Amino acid sequence: MGSTLYFVIGPAGSGKSTVSTLIAQRMHAAYLDKDSVATFFTEALLEAAGTDKHERDNNEYYQRVVMDLEYRTLLRLAGDNLRLGNAVVLDAPFVRYFPRDDFLEKAAAEHDWPNDVEIVVVHVTVEGSRVKNRVDARGYERDAWKLAHWDEFWAAAQASECRWRGAHHILFDNSADGAAGNLEQTLAAFTATP
Repeated sequence: MGSTLYFVIGPAGSGKSTVSTLIAQRMHAAYLDKDSVATFFTEALLEAAGTDKHERDNNEYYQRVVMDLEYRTLLRLAGDNLRLGNAVVLDAPFVRYFPRDDFLEKAAAEHDWPNDVEIVVVHVTVEGSRVKNRVDARGYERDAWKLAHWDEFWAAAQASECRWRGAHHILFDNSADGAAGNLEQTLAAFTATP
């Protein structure tokens, strides 16, 4: 069997980064965070286009041009690691791509992932008021629109269903403080499955 590619998905403030880093540590996997991969070039592109470098959710240029570049870069880096036999953890929302049931197949073809890669999608869920508190507490400028339009943002996040085929899907509730510790059991149960 080949390497494993983990997609850790969920709304802003759900704890994707905590869950992702725990998986990467446990599985000795490459950890690829979209913000670390793309923030510098994303901000430069947004400034060059004359838009607010911190605005994502309500920035037409970001949505139309930059976002796909971020994700394609992330998926290409995943391919580079998978071809070397490394397990990979991707930490990014991916919400725009949820409705595309063939998203994983197309990504694998475009970025030359090995045929025997095993894909695991970890859906990180959390109760809504806790998410808002986490987003507010982290203090990112790029979250200003989310916080100012919380009901709209949260309704859209809740309505998004990941329809990707060709992957194992795991639901992980990260609502309780310290819930990420339960991730060990969730992953152990998955990895023990033949």
